[in-house]
Amino acid sequence: MANWRSMTVALTAAAIMLTAGCGGSETEDKSDSAAPAAPVAQESLAGTPSDGADSRNGAAGQLTLANDPNLGAIVTDATGFTLYRFTKDGPNPTVSACEGDCAKLWPPVPADGATLPTGLDAALMGSVTRQDGSTQLTLAGLPLYRYAQDSKPGQTSGDGVGGTWFASLPEDKVPGLDGVLGDSADPTGTGTDPGAGETGAGDGAAAALPGLSVVDDPDLGEIVVDAKGRTLYRFTKDTDWPMTTACTGACLDKWKPAALVDKNDVEGIAPKLVIPFKRPDGKDQQTLDCWPLYWFTGDEQPGDINGQGVGGTWFAVAPDGSLVK
Repeated sequence: MANWRSMTVALTAAAIMLTAGCGGSETEDKSDSAAPAAPVAQESLAGTPSDGADSRNGAAGQLTLANDPNLGAIVTDATGFTLYRFTKDGPNPTVSACEGDCAKLWPPVPADGATLPTGLDAALMGSVTRQDGSTQLTLAGLPLYRYAQDSKPGQTSGDGVGGTWFASLPEDKVPGLDGVLGDSADPTGTGTDPGAGETGAGDGAAAALPGLSVVDDPDLGEIVVDAKGRTLYRFTKDTDWPMTTACTGACLDKWKPAALVDKNDVEGIAPKLVIPFKRPDGKDQQTLDCWPLYWFTGDEQPGDINGQGVGGTWFAVAPDGSLVK
């Protein structure tokens, strides 16, 4: 399955070289640091569908491709809800691996009433017959699903669940995908930010900020923010050496891994502290001094610090990567 996700060789090499300098750089008490996160519970049975899930059982309509800044290429239905793939299906399956309770949490997308975006070969779209005789939409041989826990368009809370559910498309399996998306963050021309549905914190940010920069909060002092002005946080159950994350599964519904930034695209932060991290699901996450960074969906505007102190384990980050308590 690893071949499904394109990897940047330069980033991988940088991670190998830079992580050697991680660890032992902070004097804080690490008694609450966790070992590498335990596997998520059986992903196809975890949780129950959220209210309104039935409204997401209908036809997909005109599919839309978007270039999510954190996930890469994703596909949504006509209403903007993210569509997912299940790695246990495998390529070009004859049946879906998600039936019964799994299909309640991950409703299959009907094949009828779906059309491809302009620029993709119609031959990429197909279907697979389910146990109940209905047909499920496939793209490049991959059955597509919605996630019942996505409560509104633009959310990608199902991405990475159980290490088997992903919103991003395997670019090597979808010929012509790069040509459709190009370098635009808004390939559909709708004027919407594919990640804006997660939170309002990115809305209304005046001018473009560096990938990471420092602001002086009246209550907390100097804290690190991302390019949208969102406060970045650390989870005390993570570790810096070896770099691990304890935020997986449902945790990712509220706490989103910070996107990678170029180490030269920082202000007020030592570039040597800007180090990439490969999460258990294979996705990249930005770290500061080897500590994984996150933004909080509960922060509605740039500068909000609603995540500070949540659960006694989430705290804003100082320019040197230390916790702000």
